[in-house]
Amino acid sequence: MIKTVYTTSNFGFFCFAIFFFRVFSDGPPATVALSGQCQLNFNEFPYQPTGDCMGHQEKIKYLGSIDTTLCCRYVLDVLTKNLAEHANKTIGNNIFMPQEQWESCNRNVLQEKDVSAHSCGFDKLYNGSHACTSFSLSSIQQDLVFQNALNLCSSFGSSFNDACSNCTQAILDVRNNMLSHLKADIDDGAGASSCIIAVVIAIVASRIDDRSSIDDFYRCLSNLRVFDPGYIKLRSSAVKMVLAIIIASIVLMLVLLLIQYVAKSKKKKRFPKPATRSKESTSWSSLYRFSIAEIENAISYGNDKISLGQGSAGEVYKGVLPSGQVVAVKHIYQHNSSDSFQREVAGLSRVRHPNLVCLFGCCIEGGERYLVYEYCSAGNLAHHLLRKDSVLTWDTRVNILRGCALGLRYLHHYVDGCIVHRDVKLTNILLTDNMEAKLSDFGLARMLGLEESKVFTDVRGTIGYMDPEYMSNSKLTCASDVYSFGIVILQLLSGQKVIDLDLDAREQLTRKAKDVSCGKRPLSDIEDPRLEGRLNRADFEAILQIAVLCVAKSSKGRPTIDVVYEEIEMAWANTVADMRGRHGLGSSSPTSLSRSLELQRESIGLIQIG
Repeated sequence: MIKTVYTTSNFGFFCFAIFFFRVFSDGPPATVALSGQCQLNFNEFPYQPTGDCMGHQEKIKYLGSIDTTLCCRYVLDVLTKNLAEHANKTIGNNIFMPQEQWESCNRNVLQEKDVSAHSCGFDKLYNGSHACTSFSLSSIQQDLVFQNALNLCSSFGSSFNDACSNCTQAILDVRNNMLSHLKADIDDGAGASSCIIAVVIAIVASRIDDRSSIDDFYRCLSNLRVFDPGYIKLRSSAVKMVLAIIIASIVLMLVLLLIQYVAKSKKKKRFPKPATRSKESTSWSSLYRFSIAEIENAISYGNDKISLGQGSAGEVYKGVLPSGQVVAVKHIYQHNSSDSFQREVAGLSRVRHPNLVCLFGCCIEGGERYLVYEYCSAGNLAHHLLRKDSVLTWDTRVNILRGCALGLRYLHHYVDGCIVHRDVKLTNILLTDNMEAKLSDFGLARMLGLEESKVFTDVRGTIGYMDPEYMSNSKLTCASDVYSFGIVILQLLSGQKVIDLDLDAREQLTRKAKDVSCGKRPLSDIEDPRLEGRLNRADFEAILQIAVLCVAKSSKGRPTIDVVYEEIEMAWANTVADMRGRHGLGSSSPTSLSRSLELQRESIGLIQIG
């Protein structure tokens, strides 16, 4: 990694440039800063509640310097995104706002109970509260240390963990360089916090138009998160060694006790009772525990209970919490096995992503089991394909596929090992008000350990979307989700109005797709006639080609979710350009299949689907 430091001449130039710009600039400001009014526009980067904001607030040290909570970390992420957008539009490109405007934002923007810039302790993030808060974008972005950090934090690629580690270290280097130049102590909490927030805002401002890059960047920032801060700094190496020996001895003793306990349990053949399993399920400390009374009040807020749908595991109702937030409440049938409930709670309590349905809490009381999770007002994707009064536009379909691919990519690259959803289908893709896609129903999800590429398990899922290889040999891999997603893509391209897709219908659909991709049939045979040709044909063909690869019978012939996402992201970029062109904001020509896909097709040969 290339490191540099601020020189006296560089800093003098930056200070002089800022002073000259502020004093002698005659032009009108890009954004008129009205006194007492908040200048942040939260429509582009809105705050969305998460399950971490319910119940006990776990303390963390975020970005290596900021003492806060998990919930407030999401608040800070929203604030830094909007401050970055504001800095780009403001004359002088000041990173932080004046005190009066910032206090107005604190009072008026975030309305959730106990969730605001004030309650999270971000009151001092205004221009002038610390030396680091007076920097402008230009004064930071011209520095070589920052440019190195910007490059490392802009492209993560497939080796996400390694690239992310380089990015976070580079951010800390910029912060330390700024503090060193300002002759401030790194242990100065307020100074370190202000400097690292300024670096984050400057990086986001430089990539404000690349939403995918920003999403990856904030996913990486979670690595700069340490739970339960408050540690003792040990300066003596001898003390550190003694402490390490004590800890190692304790761990060894615990391991021996555990081995002894397991040996006794096997010898006596004692198995946990159902009541014991229920008690164990209450150990999910990250979730809010609803009582039966709270559940009944939530789903009975009107005259009648509103059912959103039902499946083999249970029925889902619309509910309203006392705060006014609308939620979906899933009532698990009593005759249903608790395994599905356990898996869904365990799975969703650990994962957080904008394209995954967020689990807020659960209820286990008196033999009843409920899940309370995020409400998606637009229903599921199958519902929209069945509607006769409206048609999903081409840009909406591409955006839905992009959201699903992002969600699956997050699951397949989860930090503890690949999470296989196992039930990707139309009815498990929910849509928000603005038609953003979210994967739901983790009742069948299964995690593969870091050292596992496959696992043999019981065959479960929806027959029409199920991986043929998994059906024949019970070998579950990440490629099983890729196959199911390929079927979803083909249904969305063709508009095939089938929810319970059986094997015959699936065979016809995949055979038709293969024939069209090979040129044996015209493109119109697979194109949804209700689109009436209003689509980008180059992108349609590109997505069709990647879908054909996804539904290969052998997992060896399927692309990874990263390759699938890259193709859909390329189509989405073309779609955005087309939409801007229609509105007079510029145009671009369509992009064909990427070279990586062409090389993969050449290497695996013709994929046999039928």
